[in-house]
Amino acid sequence: MSDQNVRNAGFTPSGISAGSLASSMMSHEARGSGGGVHSGGPTSTLQEMGARGTTHSSGFTSSGISSGSTASHMMSQEARSHGGGTPRGGTTSTVQSI
Repeated sequence: MSDQNVRNAGFTPSGISAGSLASSMMSHEARGSGGGVHSGGPTSTLQEMGARGTTHSSGFTSSGISSGSTASHMMSQEARSHGGGTPRGGTTSTVQSI
């Protein structure tokens, strides 16, 4: 995943850009959770990466998730909490797609 992809999606050092994919994700996630965006969810994870401007070391790559990386740890935790698989639209799949 590149820093540019994250910025292009609207996750920037100055916050989520109005009218962007990021703002749409944030709105959808907030509606689905009763009005808030949860820490560790797709929106907050991507915004954290966008604010730091350092996505390359996270382990989300164009070839998939790197073994032993932060991304693989996230995927493992998410799979355990969902009975063995990572759900479509979950944090890992959303971040990997961007």
